[in-house]
Amino acid sequence: MDKYINTPFTTTQVEGLQAGDYVYITGTIYTARDAAHLRMYESMKDGKGIPFKLSDNIIYYLGPTPEREGQVIGSAGPTTSSRMDKYTPLLLDNGLKGMIGKGKRNKEVIDAMIKNKAVYFAAVGGAGALLSKKIKASKVIAYDDLGTEAIRELYVEEFPVIVVIDSMGNNLYEIVTQIS
Repeated sequence: MDKYINTPFTTTQVEGLQAGDYVYITGTIYTARDAAHLRMYESMKDGKGIPFKLSDNIIYYLGPTPEREGQVIGSAGPTTSSRMDKYTPLLLDNGLKGMIGKGKRNKEVIDAMIKNKAVYFAAVGGAGALLSKKIKASKVIAYDDLGTEAIRELYVEEFPVIVVIDSMGNNLYEIVTQIS
């Protein structure tokens, strides 16, 4: 079923999503990959803040290519989510409601998603040029020294994703495997 959501991403919105739903996101989302996750994790462990409010937000596991003239951002395809798994439960415990990436998540992440009422979306890998057209604004807000792995604030319009793991732990990857 197609669903349209706006950010900030509320618990009510999260609970209304089921594994397999096609979702179109409009609003602000944030990007972070491995190096940015490590910095945020270490900062939080040290009792310090991070560059943006996690509560009710979505992180897109993305390291875009440089934009070309006339573009807001370069190719914007997802990166493999499992590389962020060791950091994710802490982020979820601090209010993160959604993640966008590709690939499977570990049990600790899924348990933290259920506990914190969060959802994991997949964006289509290999479609970064097409996905970038749904990004209307992009600005680096932290860790500029990380280059493409800097944290960015994006404004997206009808950004297409699929619910892979919902807030009850239903996992589309497992459902499809059982059907096959």
